[in-house]
Amino acid sequence: MSAAQFDLEALKKVLYSAVLSDVLDDFGLTHQAMLPFVRPLDDSLTMIGYARTGLFMNTYSVREDENPYEVEIALIDDLKPNDIAVLGCDGPTTRIAPWGELLTTASRKRGAVGCVTDGLVRDVRHIRNLEFPVFHGGIGPLDSRGRGKMMARDLPIECAGVTVASGDLVFGDVDGVVVVPQKIAADVIQAALKKVTSENKTREELENGLLLGEVYAKYGVL
Repeated sequence: MSAAQFDLEALKKVLYSAVLSDVLDDFGLTHQAMLPFVRPLDDSLTMIGYARTGLFMNTYSVREDENPYEVEIALIDDLKPNDIAVLGCDGPTTRIAPWGELLTTASRKRGAVGCVTDGLVRDVRHIRNLEFPVFHGGIGPLDSRGRGKMMARDLPIECAGVTVASGDLVFGDVDGVVVVPQKIAADVIQAALKKVTSENKTREELENGLLLGEVYAKYGVL
């Protein structure tokens, strides 16, 4: 079964970033969780979808004949249902705020389900009202114009310490953001669902009074 055949809405209700990170550790991939400075705008929202990447660079001026948003606009207008914009700004940064209310509105209309950036975000109150999951490297009012520019899209990037390619599975919740490489996403999801079942059994045994050592010996989950 491919990752695309999974019901993402159903997975969002049962998976969590910690269990995905644990399973990726078991697969030998120990650097798939974004650095902890990346935080959700709304702790109550969970995000799962497929990465669409954008690479930003610092800029310090804008030519009169230039559209500094050209590549960024092209990415947003090309988003598909269940896509997540993943924007690498070499963060944490105090200069580049690539995401705000208008990009959120446009992305929602395309069926996208979230944004992750190690740069800044702005228009926070409006984004929260839209209940659109956004994970960010900081909050600030700065426009990216004259400070940062998306130079390329849909190529492998680094965001908050993790290499991300378009099509990778991205999961975010209050604990953080985890990236599952596309080629192993189906295997990771199946292993994560199995681990969730084991953790549920472990929790039940602990609630019934068994010692932690006894439960760990039985299920191998901690």
